[in-house]
Amino acid sequence: MVKIRLKRMGAHKKPFYRVVVADSRTPRNGKFIEEIGTYDPLKNPSEIKIDNEAAKKWLANGAQPTDTVRALLKKSGAIE
Repeated sequence: MVKIRLKRMGAHKKPFYRVVVADSRTPRNGKFIEEIGTYDPLKNPSEIKIDNEAAKKWLANGAQPTDTVRALLKKSGAIE
């Protein structure tokens, strides 16, 4: 199954995430199919940059977002 999930980047105690489309069997920071955005929780307010067209394309093709990514997609306007 293809999932839309977060890939953790950044230094210790300074997380930065990339929103990626990946096979559900790959490790969290492993190989991915496509990067569709970024999420920086340390900025105030949190910075969310997601390519809504790419997200909609992957959702239409059956990719399942994780709970956290689903909330980010709602905030960015990719899904209702």
